[in-house]
Amino acid sequence: MPAFLPLRYGTNPQQTPARVFMRNGSELPIRVLGGSPGYINLLDALNAWQLVRELRAATGLPGAASFKHVSPAGAAVGLPLDATLRKACFVDDVELSPLAAAYARARGADRLCSFGDFIALSEIVDIATARLIAREVSDGVIAPGYEPAALQILQQKKQGKYTLIEIDPAYEPPVLETRDVFGLTFEQGRHSRPVTPADFSNLVTRQKTLPAAALRDLTIAWIVLKYTQSNSVAFVVEGQTIGVGAGQQSRVHCVRLAGQKADIWRLRQHPAVLTLPFRTGIKRPERDNAIDQFLRDDITLREKSAWPEIFTELPRQLSPEEKRAWLDGLSGVALGSDAFFPFSDSIHRAAASGVRYVFEPGGSARDAEVIAAADDYGMTMAFTGVRLFHH
Repeated sequence: MPAFLPLRYGTNPQQTPARVFMRNGSELPIRVLGGSPGYINLLDALNAWQLVRELRAATGLPGAASFKHVSPAGAAVGLPLDATLRKACFVDDVELSPLAAAYARARGADRLCSFGDFIALSEIVDIATARLIAREVSDGVIAPGYEPAALQILQQKKQGKYTLIEIDPAYEPPVLETRDVFGLTFEQGRHSRPVTPADFSNLVTRQKTLPAAALRDLTIAWIVLKYTQSNSVAFVVEGQTIGVGAGQQSRVHCVRLAGQKADIWRLRQHPAVLTLPFRTGIKRPERDNAIDQFLRDDITLREKSAWPEIFTELPRQLSPEEKRAWLDGLSGVALGSDAFFPFSDSIHRAAASGVRYVFEPGGSARDAEVIAAADDYGMTMAFTGVRLFHH
């Protein structure tokens, strides 16, 4: 492993010089096997790696994350996909190993935002996962290793310029972490507290039911929020995020953003979307954008004017009533919040996207109001007593 890694530039091209190194002079825990990672690539990679290794440790399943601008567009564990979800994620034509399934789910959480993502994988990259990554638009991968054939596949991506990072899975950072801001050095203890089932034992609603699948999904949401820019919330179902609301200044805006993404995830599985008449040769990114437009209620005529080039015939858009009927079929969703809900408005919005299980730290002056709203919807809510801000 090298002692330092020179970078082309920092966050922006005008920020030079730039490099990454260990303050104590020891070797880096990462090795570049392909391409030339940038400053933001490494921020994404190191945050995403922490997320997926915690997913693996907490669930025993392979973990994958799709990161953009130091927050996950999606994260998931390697559970099988049914035929409908495979088609909605554009993976109905490929073999999926458990690790590949994890990434298909992670990218499928929000395919529009995952365009050009940085990928983190908790396991040694196998051929099935490499083949899936090879055909998607992304910036790079971080993983604890690569099978020789998988490495060969990925080293051919972007004419050999695709970023491939190998990280030492045994590496543990120091207990204290520092950051320089405007010439001042900040120091704090690293957020190393693990997630445990006990975090969800303080059930404050009348409903106390918490099935194993819900506990798994709440655990995934907890870990995702730990590495998502605050304020943040995460919607999780069947082992994957389906909506992440990150970096908003109000709690309800986080929930609205995540809920909107969860709704799109669900609507992508509607028969009308699965059977859209795309012209031959339309690539996956163009399909993702067209689906996003198809599902929007506010699409303009200017945007719709490109449809004859994308579809063999103009599709009829779903009515609000048709969308609502389909969305009502989504249930059992877990919702995690990195800080308390100050009002019940977030609960009302969450209910519209199938949320049944919730965790938050608690501690608001209006906790009773929030709990009452959760009770009205028959939700199970846990107060963890732990805040998860990440900046």
